[in-house]
Formats: sequence, C-alpha cells, structure tokens
Amino acid sequence: MAPYASDDTRGTAPDENPRPGRRKAVRYVVPVAVTGVAAATIGLVPALASTGDPDLPKISAQRLVEKIARSDVQQFSGTVKISTDLGLPDLGGLESGLGGSGGHDGGSSADPSSKVTELASGTHTLRVAADGPDRQKLSLRERGAEYSLIHDGKDVWGYDSGSNEVFHGTAEQHEHGKQREDERQGTPQDFAKEALKAVDDTTSVTVAGTERVAGRDAYKLQIKPKQQGSTVGAVTIAVDAKTGTPLKFTLTAKSGGKPVVDTGFTQVSFAKPPASTFDFTPPKGAKVTEEKDSGKREHTAGPGALFGGAADGGKVVGKGWTSVATFDTGAEGDIPSSSAGGFLGSLGDQVTGDFGKGTVFSTRLVNALVTDDGKVYAGAVTKQTLLKTANAEH
Repeated sequence: MAPYASDDTRGTAPDENPRPGRRKAVRYVVPVAVTGVAAATIGLVPALASTGDPDLPKISAQRLVEKIARSDVQQFSGTVKISTDLGLPDLGGLESGLGGSGGHDGGSSADPSSKVTELASGTHTLRVAADGPDRQKLSLRERGAEYSLIHDGKDVWGYDSGSNEVFHGTAEQHEHGKQREDERQGTPQDFAKEALKAVDDTTSVTVAGTERVAGRDAYKLQIKPKQQGSTVGAVTIAVDAKTGTPLKFTLTAKSGGKPVVDTGFTQVSFAKPPASTFDFTPPKGAKVTEEKDSGKREHTAGPGALFGGAADGGKVVGKGWTSVATFDTGAEGDIPSSSAGGFLGSLGDQVTGDFGKGTVFSTRLVNALVTDDGKVYAGAVTKQTLLKTANAEH
C-alpha cells in the first residue's frame, strides 16, 4: 500500500538457485498473484455505510488523524461485507490450481494462505471477532461450507468444513522481530495506524463530511495521491466519532467506475466477545495438518510476500504512491506459449525497453511487469510509470 500523508498531518508518526519447477511456475503464478494486492488490502479495513449523514461537530484532518491514532479498541465483533472489482477475467479452475481454494503447494485446504485469492474478487460476507492481541476469529461462509481462522493464545487454527480439513500452527512460529504485530493487520485500527506511520508529502488528507456506518456516527477521512502516475483515485475511511475506530474503507481507481474495494461492517459491537468464541477442537475424522518450516515462510504484508519471495532480496523503488516493488525470481525464458502459459501470456501486453523484453499484466489498480530475464516490477502505478521505473533500473 502506498504511504499516506497530508498537508495537515505532515510529520505525523509516519534465488539465485530457484527450486525445481519454479522457473516455469513463476510465470503462471504472477497474474494471479497480482490479485493478492487487493486481497491484502481487503484484509486490512472493514465497512459498509447506511443512509443518513449525522450532524457532528466540525473536526480538522489533523485532529481526526490524532483521534484514530489514540483509538485503542481491541474488543469487538460483527459482520463485514467485502466487495472487490479489480476488472480481472474469470480464471476459473486455473486460479484455484495456482493458489486458490485447492490448497497451498499441495497442502491443506485449511491453510490460510490458500484463501487469499478467494477474497480478491466478487462479494463476500465475514464474521469477525477480537479480544485483544491474542484472540481473534474470522469466518467466511460460501457455497454451503464455512472456513474459520482462529487465533487463541499460542494456537492458530484454520478449519475448512467443506473438506473437513484442519490447519494448525502456533503464534510463536510466526514471531520474527515485529512480524507478529504486522500480521495482526486484520482490524480497522491496525490498518489506519500502520498507514499513518508512513505519512509524507505525497498525499492530501481532508475531512469529507460524515456518514452512518453500521448504525454508528462517523467522520469521513479522504486520502488522495498528489503524485501523477498512481492508479489510485482516492481512499475514504469512515472513522467512528465516539471511539476513533475506522469502520469503513473504500478504494477507488483513478480510471473511475465503481470502487475497486468497498469493504466494511454491516453490524458491529464493541462489547467483549464470549471466551467460547475462540474455542476450537478439531472435529472427529478431520485431517489435521501441522505447519512445517514456518521459519522459512514469509507472512509479511505487502507486494513482497504477495509475489512469493519478494521479501527475500526484493526492494522498493521510488517514493509514495508511485513506488514500485521489484525482485528477481531467478527464472529466465519467455512465458510458455502452450497450455496455461499461453493463456496467461495472452492476458498481458508484450513490451520492450532498456530492461529487454517482458509482459505487463494489469488490473484496475495494479500493474506488474515480468521481464524475460526473470525480474518482476509491481505497483499501484500506471503502465507508463511502471515501464519508466523498470528502464531506470537497468
């Protein structure tokens, strides 16, 4: 996500040896992995507004940002509706085979990483609950089955009722410095606070009125890029007037049309959820998969992790909303012209430049360039900005 800033808030706390099969597989995965950028965003802030704008006292953008920063709501429960429109073609079973609901690297369908692309398109309804930093639960019900992700103390459970599979890990397995804190960016307040840490002078932040969200009065904080070259039109966050908790998140593209992401609470309570909410015991007969080699797995949010390894040796080029993530996959050669490779290759645009030859895969929000020598450039930037960045890096 691009850094957020404001005129009002300026100064606020802001494989060289690829595994066998990876050389070709990376070419297939990149177009689908691009959808993860929106999926990650979805997981960050919930919302859905109701009608009727409340009459609230006037507040400056600076004061509203401070109100968000001071918010310390850690107990809540409710229902979240998520709608996403990246403008992607329907990849059908191909998407599942590349990391959708069919499991991660042939593993359990209950592995949380296998659910990322499912939230990258269409409309979904989630039930969410939290009781402090050590207890959270998220449930997604679709097609007659339910998927639940539960964090209760040291245990992390994923359960897919459709396949009767269970995934089990421990919170300690994911602790690498501040990494555990970063992984908790599933709540509205976590997203807002992380966004405000990165403020600089590339963004305009204003208060754009009020609205009612899930029956609560809220201010609207509007964030817009000042830079040319970003695909982002605006981000609007509805902030609970009483608690300072972000309740609504809407992301629009500069190209117009309906929101790329419109996600939020339809119901919300800030009462402490019952302790039983976070209880989980694997059902009788369920297949249980224990997380392995967790120390080698990346769980960091952002473009690096979304492209399966960018955090390992990758870097970010540029500043603010026009920044581009880049990394080297170590995979060389053109996208195969047959089977799935030919199909995915047809979804992109063939390009040339100082970087050599490559293919650009695009959504309404994200553009990603895969060069023939195995380098990847991706960001919420226009195709022209992406190619300019790639050329400058060679």
